[in-house]
Parts: sequence; C-alpha cells; structure tokens
Amino acid sequence: MFSFLLSIVALVLGYVIYGAFVDRMFGPDPKRPTPAISKADGVDFIPMPSWRVFMVQFLNIAGTGPIFGAIMGAKFGPASYLWIVLGCIFAGAVHDYMVGMMSVRNGGVGVPELVGNYMSKATKVAMLVFSLVLLTLVGTVFVYSPALILGDMAGDGSSNSIMLWVGIIFLYYIIATLLPIDKLIGKIYPIFAVALLFMAGALMVCLFMKWPQLPEIWDGLGGWNEKAGIGDQPIFPCLFITIACGAISGFHATQSPMMARCIDNEKLGRPVFYGSMITEGLVALIWAAVASWFFFDGGAAEVGSDVTASAPAVVTKVSQGWLGLVGGILAVLGVVAAPITSGDTAFRSARLIIADFVKMPQKSLPSRLMLAIPLFALSALLLWYNIADANGFNVIWRYFGWSNQALAAIMLWTATTYLVEEKKGWWYMITFIPAIFMTSVCVTFILVDKIGLGLPQEYTPWIAAASVLFAIPGFIFWNYRINRK
Repeated sequence: MFSFLLSIVALVLGYVIYGAFVDRMFGPDPKRPTPAISKADGVDFIPMPSWRVFMVQFLNIAGTGPIFGAIMGAKFGPASYLWIVLGCIFAGAVHDYMVGMMSVRNGGVGVPELVGNYMSKATKVAMLVFSLVLLTLVGTVFVYSPALILGDMAGDGSSNSIMLWVGIIFLYYIIATLLPIDKLIGKIYPIFAVALLFMAGALMVCLFMKWPQLPEIWDGLGGWNEKAGIGDQPIFPCLFITIACGAISGFHATQSPMMARCIDNEKLGRPVFYGSMITEGLVALIWAAVASWFFFDGGAAEVGSDVTASAPAVVTKVSQGWLGLVGGILAVLGVVAAPITSGDTAFRSARLIIADFVKMPQKSLPSRLMLAIPLFALSALLLWYNIADANGFNVIWRYFGWSNQALAAIMLWTATTYLVEEKKGWWYMITFIPAIFMTSVCVTFILVDKIGLGLPQEYTPWIAAASVLFAIPGFIFWNYRINRK
C-alpha cells in the first residue's frame, strides 16, 4: 500500500510542479481569441464553462484504458505504478497538453492537419488514414466492451443480450455524433464523469479500510508477470502497450482538439488538458492497486472469482463485492459510461477530421450525415466480424493498443518539431525524450509480438537500442531538412 500512496502523491505533485513548468514554457496568452470565440458555429465550435470542458475532456479520454488496461497491467506487479506515474507526468499529460494547445493555436484543427503543418504535407494524408483507422477501432471496441458488462449486469450474457446492448449503444453513438456538442455531450458527460470519479473514490476508500498486502516497488519489479500467468509477456515492451490511457495514449490526441474548440481562454489549457490526464492517472492507479490485491493477495477468491478472470469480470466482481448492490451498480455504470462516452467522441472526432481535410463545413445536418454514415458502416462490419469470430475482439483490441501508442509517438514528434520551430531552446526535450521512448516501445512490440513479426524475445534489447539510435539522428536530419526549406 505504501507504493500506492507514494504514487498518488507523486501524481498530484506532478501536476502542481511539472504541469506548471510545461504551461509556463508553452506560454498561453489569455488575451488571444480561442477558436471557440473566433470560429463559433453553434455545432462544434462552442464556448463552454471551464468545469464542463474539464469533465467532458476527462470522460473523452477515460475509456476502458485506465480501467481495463490498469487491471491487465497490474499483472506486471509494482512496475505498473512506476509506468502510470512517470508516464502520466512526463509523457501522457505533456502529450495531451501540447496537442490541445497546438490545436488551439491552429484554429482547432485535428491530428492530420497538425502533423501536416509541422512535420510535412506528405504525411498529412497518411495521418488522415492512420487516425481514422484508430478512431474506427476505438468506436468499435467501445461498443462491444460495455455491451459485455451490461449483459453481465442484466444476468444474461448470451449473444442475443449482447447484440441488443450493441444495438442500443450504436444508436446512441449515431445521435451523439450528429448533435451539437453542447446539446447532449456537454450536458450528460459531467454526470457520467461524476459516476466514474465516484467509483474510483469509493474503491480507494475501501483500499484504505482493507489495507491489503500489495506488492511494493522495493519487493522487486521482475517475476510478477510469471506469478500472474503471463510470463510470455515481458515488461518491455508489453507493459507500455497494455497500460495506455492511464499513462499515455495517442487516442487522446484525437480528443483534445474537440475541447480546443470549446475553451474560451488559453489559460485553461493546463487544467483541461494536463489536469484531465493526471486525473485519469489517479483512476488507473486505483484500479492497478485493486487488481494487485485481486491477483496477488487472495482477492480473487474473496470475491468468488479466480486469477484468470478477464478485466470486465474483475470490475464486476470487485465492485459488487466491495460496494454492495447499489454501490456496485453505480460503480459499474461508471465503468460502462467511460467507454461509451469515449466511443461516441471517437466517431465525432473522425467526422471532424474528415471535414477539416475536405474543407466541408459541418453546420448543416446533411453535411454531417454525409461524413458520418460511411464511418458507422465500417464500424458495423468490424462489429459483425467481432461477434462472428470468438477471437475477433482480442485481435481488434491488440491492434488498437499498438496503433494507439504509435499515434502517441507520432504526436510527440510533431510537438517536438513545433517547439523547435517556435525556438523554445532546449525545452523541446520535454517531448523529445518521451517521443524516443515511445518509438522504441512501438517498434519493439510490433517486431516481437505475435500480432507483428513475432521475432524471438531475445532480440528485444537490440531492437530497442537500434530504434533509439535511428530515431535521434533521424529527427535531427528531419528538422535540418525542414528548416532549410
């Protein structure tokens, strides 16, 4: 428990100290009109109260990642605490802040436009395709995973029950994607955010009351994955792919521009973008601690389960076992709301990205339908494959995990280029170092994991070192070529 408590304190101090440093380095201008003011259209560019923008941003980014990812990541032992804390403070929150503020400075544009503006025009189309694939995977995954939990809560986990919930959630996605952002998302998201935070707070209180014997950092970082039955997954790079949203997630880069279109003052960048990520890190820490109790301290048997339980099963069993019927329902609803509300904004973000690319205003409903219908059709095909193939969900999830972190690496490189162009001196290192690390993680994972080339794990350190040695001179040459133009 002491490692858990120290991690909580470290995250809070990270926001207070490092968050303030990053904000000061960027230099927000409170007198500069934001896109919410200069481009207001009543649909996507709408100024909203700061507390509401924070809640929406938090729920947008807090999908199943900081919950399911933290549960699965806890099988790696206390190393999960270190990754959540260090990753969140020095990589994830910086990533979200920089993408959000760069979007504010560029009229609220999304990922492809930002990459095209700061990296090269040739990468713009590639990023359009990449980001749309990721967002479609997110929307599909976040339809199916909450449907599984809702079917289990209803006491009927049959395929017919799951299909019914899939249809209901999908219908909601269509409505939320097309309506103005303040009509549905801006009104109900704060309520769901409170449910998610209640769930996390209630579980933390239970942790303090139970005071379980959790693995501590000083007990050693290695060997826990073997005890948890995942010895074939080494800490590097698998932990850094498994825990994404609780530490750093490229999906957030697609969400921050939406709130960049809703803040009415650049000074809100730190609490909205950096602060939301820190809050998500706190949620991930709590679930990592709960899962550590479940896997390593007899928790599974105590709640009538076993250590082979899936992440959704851990959520259901622990919430109902610790918080009772009413508290358990509220807690699980918070977990259900998280992926649903990230799924609908994934489709909304995809629509906006396409609209930016083709220069199509989205004020009229027909123009929104024209872009949204193909997205939903593609997702429906993926859902059909997902349900028809028993292993479909696992395959989609693993590819989502890798593409998610790959996008984070790309956006960190974009932010580094921005800082260099803005002549921020050596401060570009705040994104340069995490960009190198995430590049190494992604390259190593896709070459070693079975969803990629499946090379022997003995090659891991050599692949990681080679990717770092290539990335550093590669970026120097890239910036030299760009600055020469």
